[in-house]
Amino acid sequence: MPSRTGAALRAAAAVAVATVLLGAPPAPAAAAGPGWSAAPAPGAGSAPDATDRPYFYLEGRPGTVLQDKLSVTNKDQRPHTLRLRSEGAQGAWLAFADRTVKVPARTRADVPFTVTVPPDAAPGDRSGALVVTGGGHRTGVRMHLRISGATLSALSVEDVRVVRTGSGGGAAIRYAVVNRGNTELTPRLAVRADGLFGAVLRRDARTLPVQVPPGKRVRFTERWPDAPALDAVDVKLTVTAGGGAHAAASATYTAAPGWLLAAAAAAALGMAGGGGAWLFRRRKRSRMDGTESGASA
Repeated sequence: MPSRTGAALRAAAAVAVATVLLGAPPAPAAAAGPGWSAAPAPGAGSAPDATDRPYFYLEGRPGTVLQDKLSVTNKDQRPHTLRLRSEGAQGAWLAFADRTVKVPARTRADVPFTVTVPPDAAPGDRSGALVVTGGGHRTGVRMHLRISGATLSALSVEDVRVVRTGSGGGAAIRYAVVNRGNTELTPRLAVRADGLFGAVLRRDARTLPVQVPPGKRVRFTERWPDAPALDAVDVKLTVTAGGGAHAAASATYTAAPGWLLAAAAAAALGMAGGGGAWLFRRRKRSRMDGTESGASA
């Protein structure tokens, strides 16, 4: 577990480089680059292997400073100069002891870094990565940050609409899921649709392949290849997530084949034309009646 010391962490500025030559190349915990690999630093100064942490996990309350080390292993016969940066929600909170590190041949460098959690940070989960680049290669080591405190799981489903996707009757349900809480959510979606004569679509709840960070909006498309070609349908989406998050939204979809729409338009146009001619004849007769009445007066 990373320690939570405060001011002492800001003073960490040196890169700790292992002085022993490496033996057989270890199995990296992250994707290997051309002659080098990156992973969370193991404990007790040992070389990282597949049994160590596959990603960073840090936890602390708002206002605390957390520390850990990134281990970069050079298995090559020549030195490598690598650049370090962070990505993700907590990127601005992370500081490396050194953003550029030169790793000698057959050597490992452990680079300290700190994560300073702002005092006003909302409790919940954040995700990101430590990214290492060099020699035209890029690799990332995932980081999961949990800010202690009361968490709130809440979401909403918005912008639901159904659109035709072709002349064959297929359709697509488009919608957005918004994380309204302060913890990362993995949503589950259930879909039902009812037409004029009963159920036309039933899809049980399934997990969507995405994690939605707090405050983020993610748009989705649910394909509906066998949507009815002639019906008036009410579509309802229900989305749930851990912590009791629940939301639902609906949209109306009216489907009709092209020939029917054309016939309806022609019929409407004909009715409008007939009504206009009748109204014109009525107005003309009224004007004639008014002229004759005036003359007899």
